Amino acid sequence: MYPTKPQILPKNLGLTTMIDGLDFNEADIEVMLANLDSFSTEEVAEIDRMVDELQTRNTNKAAYDDLIEFCKMMMPEFIVGKHHRILADMLMGIERGDKDRVCVNIPPRHGKSQLVSIFYPAWFLGRNPDKKVMMVSHTTDLAVDFGRKVRNLIASDQYRSIFPTVQLAQDSKSAGRWNTNVGGEYYACGIGSALAGRGADLLLVDDPHSEQDVINGNFGVFEKAYEWFTFGARTRLMPKGRVAIIQTRWHMDDLTGRVTRDMAQNDRSDQYEVVEFPAILEVFNKKTKKETQKPLWPEFFDLEALLRTKASMPTFQWNSQYQQRPTAEEAAIVKREWWQEWTEESPPSCEFVIMSLDAAAEKHNRADYTALTTWGVFLNEETNAYNIILLNSIKQRMEFPELKQLAMEEYNDWEPDSFIVEKKSSGVALYQEMRRMGLPVSEYTPHRGSGDKTARLNSVADIIASELVWVPQTRWAEEVVEEIAGFPFMSNDDLVDSTVMALMRFRQGGFIRLPTDEPEEERFFKQRRGGYY
Repeated sequence: MYPTKPQILPKNLGLTTMIDGLDFNEADIEVMLANLDSFSTEEVAEIDRMVDELQTRNTNKAAYDDLIEFCKMMMPEFIVGKHHRILADMLMGIERGDKDRVCVNIPPRHGKSQLVSIFYPAWFLGRNPDKKVMMVSHTTDLAVDFGRKVRNLIASDQYRSIFPTVQLAQDSKSAGRWNTNVGGEYYACGIGSALAGRGADLLLVDDPHSEQDVINGNFGVFEKAYEWFTFGARTRLMPKGRVAIIQTRWHMDDLTGRVTRDMAQNDRSDQYEVVEFPAILEVFNKKTKKETQKPLWPEFFDLEALLRTKASMPTFQWNSQYQQRPTAEEAAIVKREWWQEWTEESPPSCEFVIMSLDAAAEKHNRADYTALTTWGVFLNEETNAYNIILLNSIKQRMEFPELKQLAMEEYNDWEPDSFIVEKKSSGVALYQEMRRMGLPVSEYTPHRGSGDKTARLNSVADIIASELVWVPQTRWAEEVVEEIAGFPFMSNDDLVDSTVMALMRFRQGGFIRLPTDEPEEERFFKQRRGGYY
């Protein structure tokens, strides 16, 4: 074991700490270095060897004490990001016993498994060679592959220089099940494996769900994984056993979703320290007063690469896997499949156009967004019924001068028949400004008793469910669909508000009627020219 009281070395040695118990100490070396002229060539060479030995021992001590230093020593090419440091601190807290439950959500290809499933178990067993580690992943093969790499690390000479007393038991030939020389145990298994007779001081769960299951829509796996974890793996914990769940988010009901929901519903359940790492961070610059995007791991993924990835996949998948913000499927008020997809390059000729503005209070990184959507009514020639199409959508944070400029630019581009503004925050000033200009602006104020956003969305959900609302194949349209599909589980609902205002106005004005609506006089629309893109 390494001593616990390091001493400070002279700065001219280029070292930071000194390990007690050597045949020499830093004071001895300091004296020798100050008097090199009095030593023979052979003695100077010996002093150099002593300095090298001290550096080696110092490096080994750092690797023994710190998980990141251990990673860097075992794999010098490992690119350490700030998120790795945060994750390592949490894992070291688990090892020390300061924490007993952690849950970390992190994007794919961000060094998660290398740190958590390979380096950490090896480091943990080096410091606790008599403990039992259970490694869980979505398949046994993957967990066993982790076990093989951990076993190979422990068998290496480099590992032995850090943990000189820790070795593999002589019969540890299986990659997924092996022991240390002092009774410690490593056991690798997949979700659903039989665990009778197994125990765990440390339960590591790395990606309990398969990407293929999610892609294929096999959402029943989430319930099975949760039940197996709760009534299987969780029951294998030894007294004072610790749990670390590390995963990429896939769904509202994935393992992270279920355990965090348990926490919220029952304060006597396991209470996890939860950390989420989005691939792209939104950072507000106080000097420029502008919000910028920064990659989570800039040393490996630059912003442009991440944005290309984002553009190549559906928004809901990006939000789940990369931003760690999955949206609900079954619980959604408005489901994605209800929206009709407009595949033509140009929109239909619309007979009435509405612009709808939900304005934010102020511009900073915690404020709501301003959402401005444009919608048109057109005659669907196939059904001979009037339908609605989303013509444009803008969502950004802005202050009033920017809002006014944007509103006027969009108004001039679309020449809407009606411009709806919710009279709150900066929307009040914009409404008054547009009224003075003689523009067809109208205020929107939720009626008493209908102020609940959920109730308001419910009031127009049947319009979308009736397959009367179309969206083009654009990123901005996809964002509208995704935010509404995720309501009320998303952190922002500004596009929801803007959409609801427009659809309610269409319905109240008789532009769209469903069989369940009360009959009205037939409405005649004026012809107009539409266009977008």
